[in-house]
Parts: sequence; C-alpha cells; structure tokens
Amino acid sequence: MESTVIGRKIGYARVSTDEQNLDLQIQALKCAGCELIYTDSGISGSVRARPGLDKALRRLSAGDMLVVWRLDRLGRSLVHLVHLLENLGNRHIRFKSICEYIDTSSSGGRLVFHMMAALAEFERSLISERTRAGMAAARARGKHLGRQPSLNVDQCREAKLLLNQGVNIRNVADQFKVTPRTLIRLVQRFHETCQ
Repeated sequence: MESTVIGRKIGYARVSTDEQNLDLQIQALKCAGCELIYTDSGISGSVRARPGLDKALRRLSAGDMLVVWRLDRLGRSLVHLVHLLENLGNRHIRFKSICEYIDTSSSGGRLVFHMMAALAEFERSLISERTRAGMAAARARGKHLGRQPSLNVDQCREAKLLLNQGVNIRNVADQFKVTPRTLIRLVQRFHETCQ
C-alpha cells in the first residue's frame, strides 16, 4: 500500500498582468494548508522560466506537494504541464490543483494525470501529422522546402560554362562565393535536371 504521508505543501500563484490580484489564489492556497507560497505577477503562463515558479520548484523535495489554485496558473501548454508533472513525479513530489480536484497522492489524481499525458502525446502526434501534410501539400504545389540553394539556375548555368571553358574550379567557386565541393554538387544537380 502506498504511503499517504505528505511533507510540506508549497503553493504557487500567478497572474498574467500587474493589474490582476493574487489575493484569491493566495487565500485558497493557505486554506489548502500551504506553508510557503511563491508568486509571479505580470508573467504569462506560456513563459516557462518564471522566477516564482523556479524558486518553488527548487524548494520542493521528496514527499512535498506543489499546490496551485488552477492548472492554467502553472502553465498554458498541456505538453509543458505534463512534462512538469512528470518531473515532479520523478522527484517523488506530489501535485494538487484545487479547482480541478487533481491530487497525485490519490489513485484518481494519478489517473487524471495519465489521461493528461495521453492527451499531450495525442496533441504532439496531431501536430506532427499536420506538419507532414502541410509539407506534402507545399511540395505538390512545387514549393521548395528547406534552405535555398547557394546558386540559382542561371548561376549554375554560368558556372558550368566557365568550367567547360577550362577555368579553374577554385576560381569559379570563389567568384560565386561557394566552396569547390558545393559548386560541383550544384552544377551536377543542374546538369541532371537539364538532361
């Protein structure tokens, strides 16, 4: 049976703008039994490095619990949240979100966390699929993907003509500000596409 002994409860509160007030979050964290509360004001949840959060994470040790009022106070990205919670779990630190009733010291809380992890993985795979589909569509439209070639078609044609006239490859490469190896590769590719 898993131990339910929990060390210190350390709270974290955040507001996105300086005009917003931390009082509601701080009061809820105190009611939840937090001994220490770290805060960030005027910092977006999309920013991963935050002074208050960083201090809270450094202060936590095995057996402690990080408590937040709501998940979105900890971060906006599901992937970031899952990564952060996995990191806490690896350090044997529990996590609790008051409004969402997530508490990783309970089996139900761990289940919710694992569901979040599965959703984050699903989100990553969807992004990857959309990226691949977008690249395939761009290729189908004839759009060049990746870095632009060092020489355009006219420059390749001119370089090939100079090389055929016996001009030293290093001199031709210097003229087009590329290395001799790059010049040979591009001229060969140009020659193959023009066949």
